[in-house]
Amino acid sequence: MNILVVSPHPDDETLGAGGTILRLMQEGNAVSWLNITGIQGNPDYSNEYRENRERQLNNIEKFYDFSRVVHLNLPPTKLDGMDSSAAIEQIAGVYEQVKPEWLILPDYNDAHSDHLRVFEWCYACSKTFRFPYIKRIMTMEIVSETDFGRPQNPFVPNFFIDVSAFMKQKIEAAKIYDTELGEHPFPRSIANIKALATMRGAAAGVEYAEAFRMIKYIM
Repeated sequence: MNILVVSPHPDDETLGAGGTILRLMQEGNAVSWLNITGIQGNPDYSNEYRENRERQLNNIEKFYDFSRVVHLNLPPTKLDGMDSSAAIEQIAGVYEQVKPEWLILPDYNDAHSDHLRVFEWCYACSKTFRFPYIKRIMTMEIVSETDFGRPQNPFVPNFFIDVSAFMKQKIEAAKIYDTELGEHPFPRSIANIKALATMRGAAAGVEYAEAFRMIKYIM
């Protein structure tokens, strides 16, 4: 299958679906990555931070060896003020390149407004009469965002993927984003990443799992 993972920011793809990405690749699927935001040339960030982020991106792309990588480089934390039609057009163009049968998106109830906006844009590009190749759409659970979502529509997973054999590699990938991690009880900590995978694994009857909200499945 052609699978497209969409992250609002670099590290979301690993926090939410790192083990799943590795498993799907091992099983012979073509996994592509669309990252929506970036700080290249953004004066709001220091040169040192931009250089670190560039290093992280280069290393994470080498780590996963995605079939295709696209960075839209839209400004982080400012997606609410952007023209949705222009963003949707760019995302639709990526769909036409990849022709994904399976989309993995941020959840629409995540705390960060960028995550909601990215979900809305990506979902707008999923109409079957325009993109008939899309057969599955699910949202991922991203620590520090999904767990702080709005109480009226909490993340209740209905799809679990056993990532027991890939947990060690997921942790290695997470460590590439060293500037984004902290010590427990900071949500983006190695301890918390393992704890969430352990809890979801217990719900699924395996050692480690990643949990998703499946919102469309066409057979």
